[in-house]
Amino acid sequence: MSAIPENSIGIVTPQTVVFDEPIELTSTGRLESYQLVYETYGTLNAAKDNAILVCHALSGDHHAAGYHQTQDDADLLKTVGWWNSMIGPGKPIDTNRFFVVSSNNLGGCNGSTGPNSTNPATGQPYGPDFPIVTVSDWVTSQARLSDHLGIKQWAAVIGGSLGGMQAMQWSISYPERLRHCLVIASASKLNAQNIGFNDVARQAIRTDPDFHNGNYYNQGTLPARGMRVARMIGHITYLSEDMMALKFGRNLRKKSKFDYEFTPEFEVESYLRYQGDRFVDRFDANTYLLMTKALDYFDPAAEANDSLVQALADVTANFFVVSFSSDWRFAPERSREIVRALQSNRINVSYSEIQCDQGHDSFLLPIDDYMNVMTSYMNRIANECEATP
Repeated sequence: MSAIPENSIGIVTPQTVVFDEPIELTSTGRLESYQLVYETYGTLNAAKDNAILVCHALSGDHHAAGYHQTQDDADLLKTVGWWNSMIGPGKPIDTNRFFVVSSNNLGGCNGSTGPNSTNPATGQPYGPDFPIVTVSDWVTSQARLSDHLGIKQWAAVIGGSLGGMQAMQWSISYPERLRHCLVIASASKLNAQNIGFNDVARQAIRTDPDFHNGNYYNQGTLPARGMRVARMIGHITYLSEDMMALKFGRNLRKKSKFDYEFTPEFEVESYLRYQGDRFVDRFDANTYLLMTKALDYFDPAAEANDSLVQALADVTANFFVVSFSSDWRFAPERSREIVRALQSNRINVSYSEIQCDQGHDSFLLPIDDYMNVMTSYMNRIANECEATP
């Protein structure tokens, strides 16, 4: 199809696997059965040692690369995966050399079992009755997906932001099941400021009159106002001050007079409201609450005498840690904390701090220096796989 770029993996179709074995969750909750939706790109080699697991961030899902089938080319281009710049033929995560797996997290809202799924015990959506899930629970469910795919060891587990936390947890929970761990724009735990941002976003949703204590499905409503505000707050934190100044400055939209109508006047207001409206159409409010709580709870050092060095003591994977100079949500110092803890354990670790203006969202963007260091490290992994007899 002419609308698809030549260096794309093209049309991809999500797959679904149902697990009938119960999963015991960290929260002491339990799911008797569940399903995960995932996509794969590239080909698993005969040795099954070229597999890459990609873990998504807060509002991501399984659709990391390529396009979904639509009625016409114009709509097709709107379905591009969230990390399409990173994954594909000749790209840093080269699908000519790797078999890439990307799944929608348990508790998600895009096909994997989550709050908007039907609770078999009631025949109604789980809603607020869906159990709390943690990063550790996601890794457990991903390990079962690995078993289903016949992958005993990942060449690498990779993620940005919340996805980076999952990659780190993989190295702790299943040290023998990954050879490389790539942690991008992430942290070993949220600071108080980040937890505060998450709670403000949650309160915006929970105080929406259409939230109905999480039972809005049965009410035929959506807490759209709260979701818009939550997403607007998030977008402010994902961009740097310099990037917001560059993109919007203090540009006023054309208006004949000043007033108190509170319609968008500045360009930044229009942008944030647009992003909020888009988010309402594609994401579930209960899932947003669930995902932000998983972010807040992640703290592997808490189970190791508050020592990150001790938490990473049994890690065997090689690490590549990447941060971005303008990311104030997950600042470079938080990445350097991870690097120092790994060095204390004599773990092989490479670190790159990318100088850029794009803020936390940098990990999603095709920034030249970022693409170059990722290509270099991924080539190293690919060469290891191809050298295997």
